[in-house]
Amino acid sequence: MKIFLCCAAGMSTSMLVTKMEKAAENNDIPCQISAHSVSEFEECLAECDVCLVAPQVKFKYEEFKREADAVGKGCGLIDMMNYGMLNGEAVLNQAISLYESR
Repeated sequence: MKIFLCCAAGMSTSMLVTKMEKAAENNDIPCQISAHSVSEFEECLAECDVCLVAPQVKFKYEEFKREADAVGKGCGLIDMMNYGMLNGEAVLNQAISLYESR
């Protein structure tokens, strides 16, 4: 499973990616996780299974969700509390749920 987090610049989101990778490793979940800016959405969507949109760019969520749905990919908005607390396990579980429900 390939997951990408879509954000503004990628600074705080890259810290969340690290926490998600650690949660995946601890739970033996094979996946690749990366963070990219909104300008890279189309390219990343083509390569990944799930897109998670960071709270600071939630204004793009509806547009991104439509595009993801059109190609059978999962897309969700990261909960602001989980994002702020860098709750990698909760965000990873969100990505897994989106992946399994497509």
